[in-house]
Amino acid sequence: MITVNVVKENGKYKQIKVLGHAMYDDYGKDIVCSAASSIVTTTVNGILALNKGSLNYLVSKKGMSISVLSADDTTQVLINNMVSLLKELEGNYPKNIEVK
Repeated sequence: MITVNVVKENGKYKQIKVLGHAMYDDYGKDIVCSAASSIVTTTVNGILALNKGSLNYLVSKKGMSISVLSADDTTQVLINNMVSLLKELEGNYPKNIEVK
């Protein structure tokens, strides 16, 4: 299962960790992993294109950890959109992804 841990402070996103494998299908064929990866990667790339100093991220074999460094509206709206999309994915595949 993919686990998404979201940390907010004072109503602002501070950290997001996306860890694990959905186990919907084999590696390389898993549509849930593909969707989650696309949502997160597109969001991170979009934010960094607008403001390179707004976040840091680390990719490992376990997943991705994102530290949100900026509380600006654009960064927060894009992160909120990412979390909403991941929650929608969770609604469709509750056995494969959990957003906390």
